[in-house]
Amino acid sequence: MLRKNPRGDYPEVHETAFVDPTAILCGLVKVGPNVFIGPYAVIRADEVDEDGNLDPIIIGANSNIQDGVVIHSKDGAAVTIGENTSIAHRSIVHGPCEVGNNVFIGFNSVLFNTKVGDKAVVRHNCVVDGHDIPESFYLPSATVVSKATDLNLLETVPEEAREFSESVMLTNVSFASAYRKVQNTF
Repeated sequence: MLRKNPRGDYPEVHETAFVDPTAILCGLVKVGPNVFIGPYAVIRADEVDEDGNLDPIIIGANSNIQDGVVIHSKDGAAVTIGENTSIAHRSIVHGPCEVGNNVFIGFNSVLFNTKVGDKAVVRHNCVVDGHDIPESFYLPSATVVSKATDLNLLETVPEEAREFSESVMLTNVSFASAYRKVQNTF
């Protein structure tokens, strides 16, 4: 469902993207080409700063926002999801937040007030709060990263994690066109 926010902003969805009918996109949301937005995802750009300003939530080309993902932002801060990026089931991306290109965010992970560099892999059930994740970095499942975390103690992306991330992204990119073809055919 696409709907306006209280300020009157309406989502912009590229014609080649697919938004599941159970998903909710509200407000200043911009969805790029070949994006797949799965069932029950909620992407809300509706909270403004004290001056009434609002930055958009942007989903880059060929990315996928899987089932039950929530993307929102505090005080109108920007949220950007890069190209060829996977945000897996039930994750929360809360702005201010920037997720780079070719990134994998695993199931149930939470990102807040962070920048995740290109080609990074954040595995399942991770929490990243207030600490940037460098390019090609790897966070094992259930890792908690805060401002005090020493990233030098963690490794870069292993080859098997990179391959898994790419296969998820490619599978979900094909969903955008496949689901558009079967949409409203019962």
